[in-house]
Amino acid sequence: MESPLNTRTGASRRWLWLLLAVTVIWFSNIEYRKLIKPDEGRYAEIPREMVASGDWVTPRLNDLKYFEKPPLQYWATATAYTVFGEHQWTSRLWVSLTGFAGLLLVWFAGTRLFGREAGRYAAVLLGGSWLYVFMSHLNTLDMGVTFFLTLGIVGLLLGQQAHIHARARRNWIWLAWAALGLAVLSKGLMGLVLPGAALVIYSLLQRDAALWKRMHLITGLLLCLLITAPWFYLVMKANPEFFQRFFIYEHYTRFTTKDLGRYQPWYYFVPVLLAGMLPWTILMFDTMLRTWRGSVRTDKAFNPERFLLVWAVFIYCFFTISGSKLPSYLLPMFPALALLMGKQLAEMNERKLFWLIAPIVPLAVLGVALSPFTARLADTPLQVQMYGEYAVWLGVSALIWLSGLLAALIFLRRRNKVVAVVLLSLGSLLAAQIGAAGYNTIAKERSAYLIADAIRPYVKPEVPFYSVATYEQTLPFYLKRTFTLVAYQDEMAFGILQEPQRWIPDIATFTKVWQAQPEALAIMQVYKYQELKQQDLPMKVIYQDSQHVVVSKP
Repeated sequence: MESPLNTRTGASRRWLWLLLAVTVIWFSNIEYRKLIKPDEGRYAEIPREMVASGDWVTPRLNDLKYFEKPPLQYWATATAYTVFGEHQWTSRLWVSLTGFAGLLLVWFAGTRLFGREAGRYAAVLLGGSWLYVFMSHLNTLDMGVTFFLTLGIVGLLLGQQAHIHARARRNWIWLAWAALGLAVLSKGLMGLVLPGAALVIYSLLQRDAALWKRMHLITGLLLCLLITAPWFYLVMKANPEFFQRFFIYEHYTRFTTKDLGRYQPWYYFVPVLLAGMLPWTILMFDTMLRTWRGSVRTDKAFNPERFLLVWAVFIYCFFTISGSKLPSYLLPMFPALALLMGKQLAEMNERKLFWLIAPIVPLAVLGVALSPFTARLADTPLQVQMYGEYAVWLGVSALIWLSGLLAALIFLRRRNKVVAVVLLSLGSLLAAQIGAAGYNTIAKERSAYLIADAIRPYVKPEVPFYSVATYEQTLPFYLKRTFTLVAYQDEMAFGILQEPQRWIPDIATFTKVWQAQPEALAIMQVYKYQELKQQDLPMKVIYQDSQHVVVSKP
């Protein structure tokens, strides 16, 4: 039975309607959700301080130098703030846009490399992959660098095709170099190191040295430097300490040591990949196995399937051996795997796909069954209430996902593969968005918006505000101001070392400063408030919850 989406009449229009539906769902909740600490607060605040200070060269967090990452996403977000205002949605706009652009990119690349049907499937699969969807709506730097790495790989793959004109091949390679330069400006040297290492591995496996002659290394590197060098020059000129912090500590020390406290065992990424690729997890393994077996060629032509497989496996292995691990580090795998799965899906019959999806159904059933018991995870009475409210959202999310799975299986039985895949992907995307939106019910413990709303009448530009033995990452963004840190350093230790006059090192010094102030505010955790209260420090409570206390100078 031929799918309605595959008929010639109106096919393009139906795909455009699908694109519109995905667009609405994709961007529907980027303002609704509150910022979650630490990452969303950090990456919303740094661009805000750029706009406030007018200094777009030296990144600062809480008015302290912060050299962990390059500035491309900061610039993009600061531009969004300047044009549209400082909102939750503008803080997430770059992440959501690059995630959405990634769908269009794999659609285009899959079409050019493997055919129109494979391209469409690749985009649909990627748009329903859970980790990709979640990280496209969480304000971190990983989605931006994933987009530019993928653009670089696409340029490389298209630039290695022998059947196109030499000038076109050169232009694609130049696009790849430009994209890798933007990847460097997104998250550092990994933008060059990872693609370069994957290309070396591929050329050794395939015994293909000729591809390097088509890389336009000299002009490509010059183009990459033209994009990256200006900011590095300006920031090092303004901050001589930048080189050691950024190039040595952030790249070598973080990868080889447990210095950041993000060390995880070697198997850490196993559940991340298995859950993150849902509902296509089994299809992914089937595709990887078939790609390895089926991509062997006797000719010397560049093999895009083999390179995409090498890239995906290399990314997994590289971050597995790293001393620092976060789930989002696997994101660069996902577009490559989507391209491979799209190609396999275009060649796969409905019966085969049915048995690659059916085993996922018990997981959805389990999600529906367990969601009412979410409150069992609570440790406090407040959490019992919040988790109970979140259970409703999780239950709806699980039901939508289960419905998408069952609908897909029904259409596969009717030999309607396209509709089945589209319904399952849309169901997964919608389920992920509902689950993420529902997180607002428990955001009180991970976001400071309630604190900001309560104390805003007391906050004035001329009144000093101290953050004592803590730093609530989302509060500066909501209050549109920075704090003076007291007896706290954490990730701002480097900035404090450079400008020690911007902080107060101990409680004893703070008490003297506090008593000398005619007006002042301070935020601290409950235990620290009790300690200072026992010292008879003059304080008036203007806000208190289960975690924090905000006081003013009476």
